[in-house]
Amino acid sequence: MKRMHVGIKVDNLDEAIDFYSRLFGAAPTLRRPDYAKWMLDDPRVNFSLDTHGDADPGSAHYGIQVESTEELSSMRERIDAAGLPRRDQNNLICGYQRQDKSWVSDPNGLQWETFFTAGVVEGAGYGCDALPDDAEPD
Repeated sequence: MKRMHVGIKVDNLDEAIDFYSRLFGAAPTLRRPDYAKWMLDDPRVNFSLDTHGDADPGSAHYGIQVESTEELSSMRERIDAAGLPRRDQNNLICGYQRQDKSWVSDPNGLQWETFFTAGVVEGAGYGCDALPDDAEPD
């Protein structure tokens, strides 16, 4: 089963965590000084906040989180069959977690990622800031 991902850049992480914790009725499932993530089941979404990157607060990227490397391969095949140019990143640390991912852009430049998360990497930093432009095309 897949999970929708929304990642939003914020100016003040503590204020944003307070707001979204009240909105979702739940505390973040992963919290770092510059990052927070909720893994919600209703709605089924991976919702994250961070203070990284050059974009303005409120900017976002979206994604589809899969549950296995096989499911990621299937999504990559679907992207290729649809004729969408994708950029892959494998075995990277992003959001304090080990991930493999593929990126595509919509006609307006909105970034979408499809990704598999292998788990939290304790002691690691946030990881990636500039993702799609630095990725190698497949």
